[in-house]
This record gives sequence, structure tokens and C-alpha cells, in this order.
Amino acid sequence: MERRAFLKSVGVSTAAVLVGVPARSRTATAADPAGWRTFEVTTKVEVVNPSGVTRVWVPLPLEAATDYHKPLGNNWKSNAPTMRSHRDEKYGATLLFVEWPAGEKAPVVEVVSRFSTRDRDVDLSKPLASPVKESPATLKTYTAPTKLMPVDGIVLETSREIVKGAGNDLEKARAVYEWIVENTFRDPKVRGCGIGDIRGMLETRNLGGKCADLNALFVGLTRAAGVPARDLYGIRAADSKEFKSLGKSGDITRAQHCRAEFYVASHGWVPVDPADVRKVILEEKPGLTLDDPIAKRARAKLFGQWEMNYLSYNFAHDVKLPSATGDPVAFLMYPQAETVEGRKDPLDPAAFKYEIVSKEI
Repeated sequence: MERRAFLKSVGVSTAAVLVGVPARSRTATAADPAGWRTFEVTTKVEVVNPSGVTRVWVPLPLEAATDYHKPLGNNWKSNAPTMRSHRDEKYGATLLFVEWPAGEKAPVVEVVSRFSTRDRDVDLSKPLASPVKESPATLKTYTAPTKLMPVDGIVLETSREIVKGAGNDLEKARAVYEWIVENTFRDPKVRGCGIGDIRGMLETRNLGGKCADLNALFVGLTRAAGVPARDLYGIRAADSKEFKSLGKSGDITRAQHCRAEFYVASHGWVPVDPADVRKVILEEKPGLTLDDPIAKRARAKLFGQWEMNYLSYNFAHDVKLPSATGDPVAFLMYPQAETVEGRKDPLDPAAFKYEIVSKEI
């Protein structure tokens, strides 16, 4: 498509305006003693062979500022007449909705997002001086079931066995984490990040999968034990300082990753990632086992710590895409597209082309 046909529209998040603001005033630098690093992630989506009305949904960075993530705004441009940001009411997930009328032969949209992030490290050796209060509504949301993450039946039965003998909620979450690390495996044959059907995993006793499977299993089993837990969906945005298998920079189109965390009043939300322990064992170097020092280091680190070489999108499940004719998506981590012929497969580049590129500022 000719550049002059690429009509431009600019969207701005409520967090910050990027245009015309000096870099020093809007973010910390990579050398910031507080550890903040700033990134720019560009997502370009093209729908191949569109038919009828064409729609695209692009996940946007986590809207809320946290102690590990600061949203710095989003810009977008497209040849579409309809573009608007949308916020999911239940989870607060944000996305860009784009729609082209029938007859558009080359739908394309580009989103540029900036954010700052820094590593998380929760000291679990002692409680905080003051308990961390979370709203009852939030705690209810993150102990409730989802379509693919029930908290009854075999999930509840398995959870009870795992946490038997555990005392407080921290011990229960630790027991589930250790069980995931010991009993699951990363299956490289699984497409994308997996689907997160935890009941199916337990019923078939096939405990192989990728991050959206293994970390969903942690979240579901932890919720079934009465401990609030949630998945964080996002994408790796830089190389790892410690584990080469746990980072990606430059072209990050296939670097989506799901993380997890649980809540205890004594420490607040605690980051974990048992799925990445299994990824280290499979990919860091040939022949790794749980007894290898590298695996032990990852296992110890990823209960309470996240290296934030990572763009955080949302905590959402069963996401209803605005104006979509298809079913809700189990989670929103990939761009999505739909034509009159139905929902496109985000893992099929022949039908749905997108590129995601990250650079550190």
C-alpha cells in the first residue's frame, strides 16, 4: 500500500502524552539508580485477504502504574475510519479497536507504546511492617473461576492434596509452586503459549504445556486453595540479564509470555513464574535437570521475583472484544482480527500478519 494512503490518527493514553515532552521529564533512564528502564514497543498489524467488514484488536500496556510498571502513552495510525481505545470493565484490560468497511483491500494499523519498568523482588523472609490492603471486590475477582480455570471438581481435589499440611496462605502458594515445578514440563510442540485448559490437563494427566498452561495451573490451584492469584499477560521486551532463554529483544513478535502472582496481606501481590523454571530446564542448555545449579537458581528466584524485561498487558480472562461477532478470547496477549469469514488465527501468519518490535530508550 502506498504511504500516502496510510491515513494517520493519534491515540493518547490517560497516563501520559508522548509528543513534545523531553525524555528526561517523562521517565527514568536506563542508568536510573532506582532501576527503571524505558522501552518503546511498535506493533504493526496487516490483515491478509480481508472480506467484508474487518476488525482488529491490539492489546495495550497495563493502564495502571505500579511499583514495577509505568505506562507512558500510546500512539496509533491506520487507514481505518474507526479507531478507539477500549477498557474491559471487569479486569481493566485496555486495547485498541480498529474497524474497516467492506472493500478495504489492505487493512493496516500500527501502535507505538512506551513504558518504564523495573525488576520486582519481594522479600518473603519477613512480613511488611503494615499489612497490604486489597479491596474485597478485587480479592473476589481473583479467587473466582473462569471458563478454562475452574476452582471446583478435580482442580479443588488436586489443590487440597497439594496444600495439605500447609499453614498460612504463603505456605499454600509455595506448595502449589513447588508442585508445578516438580510435576509439569514445558512442551515445545504446544502452539503459541498454550490455551490454559487446566481441568483438561488434570483429567488427562498430561501436565505438559507452555506458560499460559503451566502458570494458569498455578493460578487455578492457588485460587482453589482460597488464595487470590492471577495471570499477568504480556510480552518479553529485552534480553535477560541472567537466563538467555528468558529474554528477547528486537523482533519480539513471538515472545508473548504469561506470568503469575498471588496475594497475601503480609506481602501484597507476590510475583512467581513456575512456567519459566520449566523453560530454563528445557532451553537454557542441553541436559538440564531440576538438580542442576542453573535450574535451582531459577527455581529459587522465580518465587518472589520477576526480571522486568517485559511489557505487561493485563490480568484479563474471557475477554469480550468490542463489536466482535465471535466468542470471547480466553486471554488477550496476541493481536486479534476478524472478517466476515470469522476470527483469524493469531498464530497463522499466512492469514494474519503482524510484527512487534521492541527497543530500549
